[in-house]
Amino acid sequence: MNDLLPALPEDWERCLCVAAHPDDIEYGAASAVARWTTQGKTVTYLLATSGEAGIDSMHPDQAGPLRREEERAGAREVGVEVVDFLKHQDGIIAYGPELRRDITRAIRRHRPDVIVSGSFDLRMIGGMINQADHRVVGLAALDAARDAGNRWIFPELDLPTWDGVRFVAYGGSAAPTHGVDITGEPLERGIASLNAHAEYTKGLGAGGPEPRAMLTWMARQSGPRMGVAEASLFEVMPLGFDGPPPWALGS
Repeated sequence: MNDLLPALPEDWERCLCVAAHPDDIEYGAASAVARWTTQGKTVTYLLATSGEAGIDSMHPDQAGPLRREEERAGAREVGVEVVDFLKHQDGIIAYGPELRRDITRAIRRHRPDVIVSGSFDLRMIGGMINQADHRVVGLAALDAARDAGNRWIFPELDLPTWDGVRFVAYGGSAAPTHGVDITGEPLERGIASLNAHAEYTKGLGAGGPEPRAMLTWMARQSGPRMGVAEASLFEVMPLGFDGPPPWALGS
């Protein structure tokens, strides 16, 4: 039992989910979001792109608006009312001050207690290479969480600083540290959220995922890691020391 992952802390009120593309949050994290909104927490989505390059058979000018609407519909399934989109270009998001500034602006505006994003590791679970936009946005979210609290970084935003982010939780990590019990209704709502991306999923062709089968399999593979039937796992990165700093503990 000592090897079980602990539950992700839920003694907070506001969460900002930061992702590269519409549907990124829906691959597991949305079920956790459904649990949190049921608890009365406020969750906001921030998407770096509109996913306009994601459907091979559809021109980006058509795909972008479609995918934004699918993301809003998926968000409603899990109780999220605010979905913001940045204007970075799908497929070639650049890490740098512009991206960090945009995420910092959202953090200062929404003042979240926690941030949820996708892993920025080079490899995903199973060894597959992580997509470039995912890596860039995941790392920028972590850096922006600190930028938001420094009044000398991006002062041109003309927004009050916010240093209240306790941790950033990364879904899809190969080294999860915590889990969220999504057994039952949260998983069902997460499946409905991914189902809302029907045109995008159809555009993937025969190799595209079947939402219920995939998300149920993922949740049931993860559940035993924390001793429950179905779970969503995260790697939690605290922004400060988890407890007293080492030098305060004595020799």
